[in-house]
Amino acid sequence: MKSVYQSGDAILLAHYGEILYELAIEKGADPELLLVNTGIRESVLRNPEANLNYEQFIELVNNAIKLTNEPALGLYYGTRLKFTTHGAMGQASISSDNVSEAIAAIIKYYRTRFAFIEMSFFIDGDEAVIQIDDNLALGSLKSFLVEALFISIMDVSKFLFGPTLVQTGRCLVSYPAPSYVNQYFSFFVGPESNGDEVPIQRLTDMITFNTPFNQIRFDKQHLMLPMVLANTVARRLAEQECEEQLKAVDDTDSIVSKVTHLLQNDSETIASMECVADSLHMTTRTLRRQLQAFGTSFQDLLAETRKKRALDLLQNTDKPVDEIAYELGYSDPSNFGRAFRKWTGTSPSGVRK
Repeated sequence: MKSVYQSGDAILLAHYGEILYELAIEKGADPELLLVNTGIRESVLRNPEANLNYEQFIELVNNAIKLTNEPALGLYYGTRLKFTTHGAMGQASISSDNVSEAIAAIIKYYRTRFAFIEMSFFIDGDEAVIQIDDNLALGSLKSFLVEALFISIMDVSKFLFGPTLVQTGRCLVSYPAPSYVNQYFSFFVGPESNGDEVPIQRLTDMITFNTPFNQIRFDKQHLMLPMVLANTVARRLAEQECEEQLKAVDDTDSIVSKVTHLLQNDSETIASMECVADSLHMTTRTLRRQLQAFGTSFQDLLAETRKKRALDLLQNTDKPVDEIAYELGYSDPSNFGRAFRKWTGTSPSGVRK
């Protein structure tokens, strides 16, 4: 999916910037230089209701990496993103009854914390898969983002379950092995090696570079692991707050979100471009032009909607694959199969195994 964010769009809460800011200072960065050319005042970082936009976040990350001279900063940043940093979403997740429900809470509410990613969850054979796609043209900073998010997820899982999920899991990432790849072992596997030599085979088994996807995969049998902090009341209160935050996000969203909402309605068929334009009281030409201004297109948003709907139908219904293909607007089921494999790296039937 192409970038759907303009430079001035708010993409994450400012306190995530504050966490990075404090980490960089601990690693020797000059506080004043960290904010140069970011357009961020320190008071904004301290404001729990403030947001950072695309340009501000990217510039802050670039400054932090340069001033700390630490290319692996994303790994360290991920360890600072504890579940307590994610507010109501984190509370809703950790107070769920089991891992499956915890992941479902994250998938439902992640946009209240990170507007710049797309998150999906599905089963592929014997593996449960969490997939992350970014909506920004991050370029060389993609590894920073993926490292931070993956380390955060794995760090929380270690806190809740010990090494259980980590030992059975593996990661696929869409960037080449970085120069600091040796540091991955202590972050992804744990400080279990003797001396400086990294058990290459263990690292290879755990992380695959240069794949088409950014995924965390683990044995699906662990989905039923009970959450040690399960609490029905706390979960209900947290979900109520998340729903309010999600509505606030939707109310301020762009034409991209309005189109996505219309595509993801509860009808059995996905709306055409003509129908969406009519609902928004504009011509298809105007709709196309407005989407282009956000660096995306109706076809990009349609593909993302089809992927999410396909995963839902495959995992939660017994409908034949051919019927799902037609419901998603594919006249030829083989075209649906090719598209689905491009989205997820597996076949529609593979998700149901």
